[in-house]
Amino acid sequence: MANHTLKIAYLSAENPKNKKVWSGTHYSIYKSLCEIGDVEILGPYTPKIHLFIAKIINQILLFFLKKRYDYRHSKFISNAYANYFNKKLKKISYNFIVAPAASCELAFISTNIPIIYITDGTFSGCLNYHKSLKNLLKKSIEDGNIIEQQTLNKSKYIIVSSEWAMQSVIKDYSIDSRKVKTIPFGANFELLPTINQLNLEIPKTWKILFVGVYWENKGGEIAYNAFISLLNKGYDVSLTILGCVPPDKFQHPKITVIQFIDKNEKAGQVKLFDIYKQHQLLILPTRFDCSPIVINEASAFAMPCLVANTGGVAGHLTENENGFLIDYNDNGEGYAEKISFLITHPELYLKLRQTARKKYDESLNWQTWKEKLNSLMLSKSPD
Repeated sequence: MANHTLKIAYLSAENPKNKKVWSGTHYSIYKSLCEIGDVEILGPYTPKIHLFIAKIINQILLFFLKKRYDYRHSKFISNAYANYFNKKLKKISYNFIVAPAASCELAFISTNIPIIYITDGTFSGCLNYHKSLKNLLKKSIEDGNIIEQQTLNKSKYIIVSSEWAMQSVIKDYSIDSRKVKTIPFGANFELLPTINQLNLEIPKTWKILFVGVYWENKGGEIAYNAFISLLNKGYDVSLTILGCVPPDKFQHPKITVIQFIDKNEKAGQVKLFDIYKQHQLLILPTRFDCSPIVINEASAFAMPCLVANTGGVAGHLTENENGFLIDYNDNGEGYAEKISFLITHPELYLKLRQTARKKYDESLNWQTWKEKLNSLMLSKSPD
């Protein structure tokens, strides 16, 4: 039950009511906050003129210096956000500012209101890891680190989704560990099954699910290699590709492609529910991930996950509980070996399904996340 005396400002350039943004995580955080107190959304906001100028600067630098200017983590854009949000914050008194994935929005704001900054990865942690943060100008790297540092310094609490993110906050930015709390995110589906709705039986055909908007970024070719390897070994498997269309060369009669489904629509939620319910395993050889929410969603459906061991993946996937961490450099054979092991050891597979659902029920859900955040808000100071 919400505490209506608690006033919370939701500070982000994004619209948290849009379930497409950040895989629906903004919406889930907003919904959780509404169950804690009265929430006012301060955005969305786009500094159009500043962004237009910044994009031109980036193109000029790319042409002449072959280096990128990361304007989304620039002082130029950050100050534009500060001008807007400072005016918003002066109008009403709040108990807390909650700012998810909003380092650029927060860095230069001026306020005495306690800030809770939520992130799944720091600028330093993602530098030269995510493709948008590669080949940057030295000045751009300096700006990005300054923005992250100032945001972390002025936050009362920093909530991260993984040990990987927490270590970067503490080590790369010298932040007091008492300010940093690791709380895994939940599942961003409106419809989730009860245990009784799940068919926990050994299938005749093993249906493998690959989810990703970007085929290359999520390791689509590696997932395809694993699928072909399983077929070549004689296993009865199929592969469903959800969210993107793979290049033409990745075709097979036992592959089903389902393009992007809109989470904002009720029909989309129903379709996602049906798809997840019909599959037995999730494969995600992701090339970059801070917090793959798809692991939580699969765990809710008691679907074991095989995911590349990279970034913040281990924040949501626990080895032998809701799946397996596969070596980042594996080209598909390691995934195939693990899947074939589960197929030939059905009793272990069924046990893994049960522990995956248990993992979701105990920690990978928004109810648990909300309760831990609420406790943090009620505490007087970092302990």
